[in-house]
Amino acid sequence: MGEVLDLFPEDEIPGKQQLPANPRNLCELIVGDARKILKGFPEGLFRCAVTSPPYWGLRDYGIQGQIGAEASVDDYIADLVKLFAEVRRVLAADGTLWLNMGDSYTSGGRTWRDDDAKNKGRAMSYRAPTPSGLKPKDLIGVPWKLAFALQSDGWYLRTDIVWNKPNCQPESVKDRPTRSHEFLFLFSKSERYYYDWEAIIEPALDRKQAAKNRRTVWNINTEPYPGSHFAVFPKALVRLCISAGSEPGDRVLDPFLGSGTTGVVSNELGRQCTGIELKPEYAELAWERLLKGQ
Repeated sequence: MGEVLDLFPEDEIPGKQQLPANPRNLCELIVGDARKILKGFPEGLFRCAVTSPPYWGLRDYGIQGQIGAEASVDDYIADLVKLFAEVRRVLAADGTLWLNMGDSYTSGGRTWRDDDAKNKGRAMSYRAPTPSGLKPKDLIGVPWKLAFALQSDGWYLRTDIVWNKPNCQPESVKDRPTRSHEFLFLFSKSERYYYDWEAIIEPALDRKQAAKNRRTVWNINTEPYPGSHFAVFPKALVRLCISAGSEPGDRVLDPFLGSGTTGVVSNELGRQCTGIELKPEYAELAWERLLKGQ
């Protein structure tokens, strides 16, 4: 349990970073494009995957060919379907995928976006064009487009979960409610799969009430991390997914590791973890978080 997961020799995966030996660390970090790296993994390696891909047309990571910067939302969905087909291949037969996805609105013909003082990551050198058939100011429906596409590709779509953010950022809009939620989808590779419902049971609020099965609305605050990029996965959200989808000692995959939350929580829960991150700066942040255990 105390050894660092090491699936491949260093020279087989360009950019692979192995963290220093540490009894609290069970993770490896690979810098590169998950679409290529996943093809080198053997089948059935991971018990579950927990991830949040870059959202379509919302951020510019400055990487050529980055997922999220496709010319059309259909191309974006197709890219993710191909990637998650590889994720399904490397999952165990009873494995699950916990997928977080946010939505967006059409750009209305704007071609770039300035940053703002509250969110430096908003600045973009491009804006995604309005998808065919939609109008300016339309909500695109990206999470459900992706969920249905993955379902058609062979995944079992088991449930949608509403991640409600009590501390969501304010919006300047006055012609619709402020969006304070994102979707989390639970997919399984097979009809029967591992799911520990007792690990994430909702505790009783008082002695008169009994504990109950976890509901599908999760009220979880966003969690900023010093020096992080704009979208940090909350540890509380990831902890529920890993607890329900795996057992101690299992291997967890995050093909979009970002700031490293999946790895940090895997360490806390005694799971081994492989994280893949395309952007070197984010991989460095994840490295630092894993070393600190934060």
